[in-house]
Amino acid sequence: MINGSGYKNALISGANNITSHKQEINALNIFPVPDGDTGTNMSMTIGAAAAALADNDSKSISEIAAAAASAMLKGARGNSGVILSLLFRGIADGLKNKTEVDGKAFVSAFHVGVEKAYSAVMNPTEGTILTVARMAFDAGRSAADIDTDAVVVFNALCSAAHDALDKTPEMLPVLKKAGVVDAGGMGLCMILDGMLSLIRDGEIVAAAPEEEEKPAVGIQAQIDASKEFFRNAAAEFDAVITYTYCTEFIIGKAEDLSKSPLELKSYLETIGDCVVVAEDEDIIKVHVHTENPGNALEQGLTFGQLLTVKIENMKEQHRKAAEQYEKEKAAAEAAKLRELELKPAEPEKDAGFVAVASGEGLIGVFKDLGCDHVVSGGQSMNPSTEDIYEAVMATPAKTVFVLPNNKNIILAAQQVISLVNDREVIIIPSKTIPQGLVAMLSYAPDSTSELNKDYMTAALGNVSTGQVTYAARNSEFGMTKIKEGDIITLNNGKLTGKEKDPVKAVVKLAKEMVTRDTSYVSLIYGCDITEEQANTAMEKIEEKTGGSVEISLINGGQPIYYFILSVE
Repeated sequence: MINGSGYKNALISGANNITSHKQEINALNIFPVPDGDTGTNMSMTIGAAAAALADNDSKSISEIAAAAASAMLKGARGNSGVILSLLFRGIADGLKNKTEVDGKAFVSAFHVGVEKAYSAVMNPTEGTILTVARMAFDAGRSAADIDTDAVVVFNALCSAAHDALDKTPEMLPVLKKAGVVDAGGMGLCMILDGMLSLIRDGEIVAAAPEEEEKPAVGIQAQIDASKEFFRNAAAEFDAVITYTYCTEFIIGKAEDLSKSPLELKSYLETIGDCVVVAEDEDIIKVHVHTENPGNALEQGLTFGQLLTVKIENMKEQHRKAAEQYEKEKAAAEAAKLRELELKPAEPEKDAGFVAVASGEGLIGVFKDLGCDHVVSGGQSMNPSTEDIYEAVMATPAKTVFVLPNNKNIILAAQQVISLVNDREVIIIPSKTIPQGLVAMLSYAPDSTSELNKDYMTAALGNVSTGQVTYAARNSEFGMTKIKEGDIITLNNGKLTGKEKDPVKAVVKLAKEMVTRDTSYVSLIYGCDITEEQANTAMEKIEEKTGGSVEISLINGGQPIYYFILSVE
């Protein structure tokens, strides 16, 4: 049976486990842009529950589940975090008025959670965290029909979750092409594994050492769907990296090959760690961390020709990641100081506005347009539902319009509606900064809130968004190979090209986006672009457009994106 204290410790164990694996999950980003934060978002979401339960001594599983669900909803970050919070909200609903439960009762509650998570997504896609949760429930229910013991049911639940995770690349072509499994699905598996450790073995997974909280950029997290890799690759993300070179290569099997790839695996384990050797009929895929890449390649040649080779210096990657971490940490601390100033305000005026943005310049622009509060966040820095809730409650208005300005923040913002009772909250589903800006400009003070919702939402389709950023991982699109660190361009979210210089990139992107119907372009430059570079870019864009388009230059100061283009 699982009682309150058992469920509490299981959740803490699950939170510890995903935190220890969050960088592996982050690295599963199928797109090369720097937004691989699924692991971070999910770990922070369930981490909020673990923190809230620390001093809760209730023996009732119903009370523990309710407290955990409430904390997770408020702490939910990103789409994956919100879906996770809804799964556990449903579990709490299914456990209502229960002191303790057996495996059958728990899996019934899990079913409520799966249904709640599915219902929150407008067009559920199979091959995601939703699929992993649903297939886990199916197996758990079948097990419960035979034996209601909690250990038996949870074993079945976890085993099926991993099986479903392995199948996600077959369900989603983009995952298969990238050679990864679904990041949200893997996050759920890590949480369930942690919970199983407590329920089956009575052991809480140890919390990750403090130094592991720093993000470290490692290798492409997965070269096949092997669970062995995920269970043994944690050393890659340690603050102290044992081996310098991440070495990956593919061997075209020799026709007369008589040796087993297991011999290659055994050899590689003598010169390094995190070894993965996988094969099919024609090739052998190899991954190893070592100080001697040449030795690994030389041994690989005894099995056939080398088709591809990739060697990366992980210590150098770790150094760069640490620098980026310090920069983001400073920005986050500054943002937190600003948010501490938020105090609940009585709804007095008719309408107020809350936007999400990062960069002092952009924050200033939104405030100039009438935003009462700007929540610091965006790409790779998703604010929690509670962050947005606090800003809404600090806005002294009867109707508060919220502009998430990022597709991965919309779902978290929508959860605020159920938390607010004394004012109306309207979410305008802006996915980019330019969409948020045009939405603000479309507000009509003399119209009703419903009409303004329509005006502002309709305006989102009147602007195109261009972005210039850097590739966070090696990748391919079409016939073009992208290397980590390349400058890449995005046209309405679609990767369109790469360059070595951000100015050249934004000029090329502007030429691609501006049409005969374009009348206005805003060029927003980020914190890594100098004023001189920004002016050069603006002049070149003016030359390309022949002066037929009005162009404005804005110092947004945003991280991640060298330039953001707003094209109307």
